[in-house]
Amino acid sequence: MLTINQLLDAEYWSSLVASPWTALIHLIDISIVIYLIYRFSKALIGTKIMTLIRGVFLFVFAQIVASLLGLQTISWLMNQVITYGVIAAVVIFAPELRAVLEKLGRTTHIFTGNPISAEEALILACVKAVAYMSPRKIGALVAIERAQTLQEYRSTGISLDADISSELLINIFIPNTPLHDGAVIIKEDKIAVSCAYLPLSESAGISKEFGTRHRAAIGLSEVSDAFVFIVSEETGSISIAYNGQFKHNLRLEEFELELRKVFVADENKQLTWWQRLGGKKNAR
Repeated sequence: MLTINQLLDAEYWSSLVASPWTALIHLIDISIVIYLIYRFSKALIGTKIMTLIRGVFLFVFAQIVASLLGLQTISWLMNQVITYGVIAAVVIFAPELRAVLEKLGRTTHIFTGNPISAEEALILACVKAVAYMSPRKIGALVAIERAQTLQEYRSTGISLDADISSELLINIFIPNTPLHDGAVIIKEDKIAVSCAYLPLSESAGISKEFGTRHRAAIGLSEVSDAFVFIVSEETGSISIAYNGQFKHNLRLEEFELELRKVFVADENKQLTWWQRLGGKKNAR
């Protein structure tokens, strides 16, 4: 264990960088440890065990400080607490640890092929939902948040924070159900809210054939960079609004193409092995 005298010894530090190869090995060693701590901490976010990990880090920090100051008794006691505390934590939090490891395995794609990106999953869910709703004339209004926040409009809806799926989108807009009225807002890879109210466009150039859903979609596209799509409950037609532009009566293939233009910069882009190592998503 390091002491404060070692840290103040110039010869100790010079020995760490005695040669370029030694310095490189130390740099790689430190980088790997930092990366593993980052990935592990990211996997623990939102779990019950995160509070325990904070306590462990506090004990480790205290033990390091005690060792540097030469407080041998306190350092020994801290070391015992950490050693047996970790064993006890493994037993007590076994289900949570298993869930964390499963989550870590799902987000690390080193030995697998190119995973489906969040953008691709979003596109497939929207296309599948529209393919079901359009021929059945199930009205829908969905806004997909991009760079500009839609917090003002999300606050008017009912919070869901649910994973995106075509089945959930379809179920939300089934007529005469509690969540079907208003707009769904998608934020990142989650269906954030339903029943949200969007600003209506005041443009006089909008045809009388378009109702409140279409005016709301156009209105939101005029004040934000959100991508909004609509399924008409009267005709089943598919429309989109984006950057103040409105396109009506699209075929399903055209709708999918518009989604890809906005959310997929390069449809055929292949992830490199180091991107898979970090579970990196395609940039929007």
